[in-house]
Amino acid sequence: MYKFIVTAAKGLDELLKLEIAEMLNIPDDEIQSFARVQPGQVSFEAELKDAYKICMSSRLANRVLIVMNEGKAGNAEELYTLASQVDWPQQFSSHTSFAVQFVGESKTINNTQFGALKVKDAIVDSFVEDGQSRPNVERQFPEFQVHVRLRRESAAICIDLSGTSLHKRGYREATGDAPLKEQLAAAILYRSGWHKDCSKALLDPMCGSGTIAIEGAMIAAKIAPNVERKLWGFRHWFGHQAAEFESVKAELIAQQKAPDGPIYAFDISTTILDYAVTNAENAGVVDYIDFKQCDALHAKVKETQGYFVCNPPYGERLDDYVGLLPLYSQLGSHLKANFANWNVALLSSNDHLLKALKLRTHKRFKLFNGKLETQLALYQLTQDNLTAFQAKPNEDEFSNRLSKNVKRIATWLKKTDTNAYRVYDADLPNYNFAIDCYADYVIVQEYAPPKTIPENVAQERLAQALLHIPHILKVDRKRIVLKVRKKQEGKTQYQRVDTKQSRIEVYENQAKFLINPTDYLDVGLFLDHRITRQRFAAQSRNKHVLNLFCYTGSVSVHAALQGAKSVTSVDMSNTYIQWAKDNFALNNLQGAYEFVQADCLVWLARQNPANKFDMMFVDPPSFSNSKRMENNWDVQRDHVALLSDAKNMLASDGKIYFSNNLRSFKIDAQALEALGFSLNNIGTQTIDEDFKRNQKIHHCWILSL
Repeated sequence: MYKFIVTAAKGLDELLKLEIAEMLNIPDDEIQSFARVQPGQVSFEAELKDAYKICMSSRLANRVLIVMNEGKAGNAEELYTLASQVDWPQQFSSHTSFAVQFVGESKTINNTQFGALKVKDAIVDSFVEDGQSRPNVERQFPEFQVHVRLRRESAAICIDLSGTSLHKRGYREATGDAPLKEQLAAAILYRSGWHKDCSKALLDPMCGSGTIAIEGAMIAAKIAPNVERKLWGFRHWFGHQAAEFESVKAELIAQQKAPDGPIYAFDISTTILDYAVTNAENAGVVDYIDFKQCDALHAKVKETQGYFVCNPPYGERLDDYVGLLPLYSQLGSHLKANFANWNVALLSSNDHLLKALKLRTHKRFKLFNGKLETQLALYQLTQDNLTAFQAKPNEDEFSNRLSKNVKRIATWLKKTDTNAYRVYDADLPNYNFAIDCYADYVIVQEYAPPKTIPENVAQERLAQALLHIPHILKVDRKRIVLKVRKKQEGKTQYQRVDTKQSRIEVYENQAKFLINPTDYLDVGLFLDHRITRQRFAAQSRNKHVLNLFCYTGSVSVHAALQGAKSVTSVDMSNTYIQWAKDNFALNNLQGAYEFVQADCLVWLARQNPANKFDMMFVDPPSFSNSKRMENNWDVQRDHVALLSDAKNMLASDGKIYFSNNLRSFKIDAQALEALGFSLNNIGTQTIDEDFKRNQKIHHCWILSL
């Protein structure tokens, strides 16, 4: 008897234990005790022939390791001693190249290269002490591999019987994007339950390079996935029993048969389908699979029962979610209409997409697609499940409101010179988000749901809304961008959230602006200040203008277009200063226009009071603790000091437009009047038609001397 460690991908260890137990014919009452399961591995005792069988037959394992020694390895010396206790010249020849793979760490051995080096030294020294030459270390293609698995202060010194990872079956010649690893495909089939009755139909309507169907065909045909492998890790091991191995291999080949049930593999792409056919030919199962070019949403088969198993796209970005919602919604409807009494298994990392199916799950399993945590959702399409999610009375509530808003806004737009506007502003408490239109793009900004509405319910309503928005607003779904807006601090609203670097052009009152619909939480133009910009610009003709916290320079552009003598734009972000310059270039503006990248507070305090501005626009963030600032900023606490410094730069008959978006803001009128300012609250006058619902979207005053 030997002790073995069989490794697997994260999350497959318990399933691997059951697979090994079935291969070794372990009685049901002994399955729990025959092996020890640890993250990523199963350890047990068995005969060498059992290890051969696992090497060739396991659909889940990565490596099969035979333990040569194990024990305490609390430090480097103990690890060296543990490795030295193995009689290495009795395991392989000094003329055989070898490598040491080291996994794990402890308090004193926290570098895998160091751990591997100590074990390598012990192996080489063992040959030298035996009077033999030192074997060569070959990291790339060693003939013999030693694996060390360290956990806490204990280590197992092992020989790798498998060689390269067992998941590499060798049949995949070409793949599409993000293909499933072979052992994950097998795990999906195991968890689906199909492997227990392969006479039932198996359909993968999004087969990609065919991995699920091919693994299914090998399961149904009882083809051991690595039975034809030529290069094994044990081929240079002196303990290898060639006759025993060939006997096990012959038994495995003898059990192969044609599958009892049909296996279907469909894909919408003929190119990808060709990959799948080639891979199936390489695996020797092409005759067992019915390949067909077909849209998954049109997929049908003649069988009335079976297993619908696939790995649909699920994406990892918010815009992926928007684009994929219709697919899942339509897939759910297709399943209900055409696959009653079937079992369904879908792999996804996005629970909200799965909810769009409107099916009740039977079971869920956590699986890892590489490093990505996913879940395998199982559904039984019984009559109860097909009718579980009936349309709710209030599902049309959002559609009705958005449609009414579109009609109302359309009337207003006829009198307004812009193609950038808000069409929905959390009108309904159950649908707590904003919808903004920028040319042919639509930005959906999700807010945190009210405390009275559970987050999962809010997500379902958002998904429902996203399904209706393209039809009501007549927008291409690919141009809908979803953003999650949480409570922001300082200029975190300006932080990059994507890297597409895509800009589009919008217009507003004879001005043109570049906006970026994807890469930032805010796109580059604050819609709620449309009237404010217009009013400020109208008073800027022949004036010297200062725009502090200028962002992308929209106020500056308007002022310049209205004939300002000079415009100075200041912002701490070099990105937005450059963006402001681009907006000026877009409007063909050339003249006395200065762009300053600086901390506005420091810049203002250091200016020569002799340089006066006639008009100032000051729209600071509510809070900021940016590392580029000398001190943090709080608009409630610091606005008087800011405006006091601004006053030093203001001409005697000048005006300051001061605004901010802090809902709870209270202006210190007494302190500002003591500075000599007169205050005119124009907040409500600067709220345009598309923001009428939210009178507190911003505060705005004109301060005059």
